[in-house]
Amino acid sequence: MITKTINEFLTNSLPNLKIAVIGDIMVDRYVFGDVNRISPEAPVPVNRVSSVKEVLGGAGNVASNLANLDCHVYLGGVAGDDDHGRMLQQLLDEDGVNTSGVLYEKNRSTITKMRILGDRQQMMRLDFETIRPIDSDEESKLVSWLETLCKDGLQGIVISDYGKGVCTTSLLLHVFRLAKEHNVQTIVDPKGSDWSKYDGATCITPNVKELGESVGYVVDNTDEAIITAAKDVLTKLDIEYIVATRSAKGITVVAKDGRTWHNPATQQEVFDVSGAGDTVVSMMITCLTSKLSMRLALHIANGAAGIVVSKVGTYPIHRHELIELWQSLQKGEHTKPLYTKEEMKSLIDQWQANNEVVVFTNGCFDILHRGHITYLQEAAQLGRHLIIGLNSDDSVKRLKGETRPIVSEQDRAALLSALGCVDGVVLFEEDTPADLLAYLRPNILVKGGDYKKEDIVGRESVDEVEVLSFKDGYSTSDIVKKIAIMAKEGKL
Repeated sequence: MITKTINEFLTNSLPNLKIAVIGDIMVDRYVFGDVNRISPEAPVPVNRVSSVKEVLGGAGNVASNLANLDCHVYLGGVAGDDDHGRMLQQLLDEDGVNTSGVLYEKNRSTITKMRILGDRQQMMRLDFETIRPIDSDEESKLVSWLETLCKDGLQGIVISDYGKGVCTTSLLLHVFRLAKEHNVQTIVDPKGSDWSKYDGATCITPNVKELGESVGYVVDNTDEAIITAAKDVLTKLDIEYIVATRSAKGITVVAKDGRTWHNPATQQEVFDVSGAGDTVVSMMITCLTSKLSMRLALHIANGAAGIVVSKVGTYPIHRHELIELWQSLQKGEHTKPLYTKEEMKSLIDQWQANNEVVVFTNGCFDILHRGHITYLQEAAQLGRHLIIGLNSDDSVKRLKGETRPIVSEQDRAALLSALGCVDGVVLFEEDTPADLLAYLRPNILVKGGDYKKEDIVGRESVDEVEVLSFKDGYSTSDIVKKIAIMAKEGKL
């Protein structure tokens, strides 16, 4: 019964849902670079910028999550009639979000958050914003927009409140009135300590800190403390469920009638928690509108959050990723250590059909070390999916000598596929990946070192070639030499 329900939800329900998102819309800009020295001008690190990426943030990220789940998504909010606003519209168009409710105003600026990252660590965040509540005219336009959607069969509403001025008490009174009149499920991502303006919501999704702010004291991240605080809120407000996100401890749901559900976080390598809360919100509203049980909704939301935190930066969940996760769980496996080239080609074709950029790199990866990890993480930032062409044992032996590889191809593949930034590993028997690249046709080919792009093998089979610098001080050959010296000196 559960299998049939989840299959129905993933294959039929999601693409037919109509969900509105109302709130503070933002652009998230990520500036990626390397930090290897201190500036001679001031005691600050120098970040050598390698790439810049813009994605939807705030209510925009919730809309993006829902759109990539293939729902019909309608976004309402305010933005500036400026360069960032035009970038915002382009990002929303790319995701297929209906922007009939976005008001682009001359007297507003588009909220933009710029994060500066060096070696994948956030160094600084720059916020470009002017916080001002919406006026009566803007409120009237948003209410009229939402009322039309409700009359046309809207099924869910997400309130994404970042305290930037859209989610006023007056607007939310209209939102919850319309939702109750038309039997529409509502979910709130809250901000601040006063939750009275959310009175009437179906669900509210605070983290532990936000829950503590609401009740007026620090809430410990324990089952008992979470339940006590949630019940305190539910006795004061007309809200059906509190969905508390608890970081590594997963999610706890407390219902107004006293029922509780706990679901631990999925065991996943965490690269970045940006946007994970938005993913939980998106999954919970789709599960509620599809009339799934709360227990099942928790499992699905946690699985989706586990995928998102393994990515770099704000990342929207995709329906095909949920389907792949569900299929792997049905087979009793969480990862596939090695793909055939035919399987990999099928995956790449599927990703590219969804306009997702596929990054390819290759190597022996014999004795995986920190230099490899850093290089792969940086390569993964260049696209949506990273795949690795792995030299077979025979290929490594020809390239490195009779004593190599030290680690077998099956074990090397298993180690690489366990990394959260890697989406698949495929073997090749030749000395170079030229034939494999010609068959797979990824978008970007990445090499590490001091190559000239025109000298890189396989460049004719991709759209773009990128050369990344290796991390100094890390080498498989050096590790092997050190082990040999220690063995010779009797230290092993």
